[in-house]
Amino acid sequence: MGTRLLSRALAALVVGLLSVTGTQAADEQQLVKLINDYRSHVQRCGVQASAELPPLTADPRLRQPVGRAGDLQQAMSAAGYPMVNVQAISLSGPRDASAALKVLQESFCAIVLDPQFVDIGVNQQGRDWRILLARPLMTSRLGDWQAEGQKLLTLTNAARSQARQCGGRSFAATGALLWNATLGSTAEAHSRAMANGNFFDHQDPDGRTPGDRAELAGYSGQRVGENIAAGLDTANKVVDGWLASPGHCANLMNPQFSELGAGYANDPRSDAGIYWTAMFGAP
Repeated sequence: MGTRLLSRALAALVVGLLSVTGTQAADEQQLVKLINDYRSHVQRCGVQASAELPPLTADPRLRQPVGRAGDLQQAMSAAGYPMVNVQAISLSGPRDASAALKVLQESFCAIVLDPQFVDIGVNQQGRDWRILLARPLMTSRLGDWQAEGQKLLTLTNAARSQARQCGGRSFAATGALLWNATLGSTAEAHSRAMANGNFFDHQDPDGRTPGDRAELAGYSGQRVGENIAAGLDTANKVVDGWLASPGHCANLMNPQFSELGAGYANDPRSDAGIYWTAMFGAP
């Protein structure tokens, strides 16, 4: 083979490798998108029904080699990821992101729907996949629940001041919410119940719904809505996650709501560490 033919063959090989790499990267990104779409709706996993969950954030430090065995904690330390908890899932066989999601739904839904996880990394090599879901250490120094609730109110009002798309629904810019102390204390109490009771749900262990809790607290409004979040250590991250989740976003942008109360609570013994609640109301 002449020099020119050899160069052409090498060039073709390089192009082929780039094409495969590009396809794999696209499949990895697509799987993250599909997982986040799956988490954004109420799902049944065994006997449990999950709440709507904000999207996971793709973190390159969690993109670990396929087939790697060994201590995950050491791998995360070497990658510079300050983790509290991490779960690794290895799949062999799925040809694309859709097939991989189906296996995750059937065999690993409890991990994928765990509200404590906030970051994700996906690596694909052919039909082999390695998916890591993780919760990092909390690095932010938070104020008390009322101060952080007021931050959340400010961020929510900034979001409501702009028209936006929440999934398939369009919302025009709408008016600012006013702080309501009764909704605030009710929200903080639910965050505290989730943190201390290690659960993540709009319905508390006594079967009370957001409307029930607001009524018991003495809120006289005619309409109540609730957003919850877990594992996120700033109000900014919480609101960003809600805006990226169709159901949470729709609550946040609902022009019928005019009041809000919000608060967080943490408990290091709980799975997610920190829990947030925002209660929306209309008198």
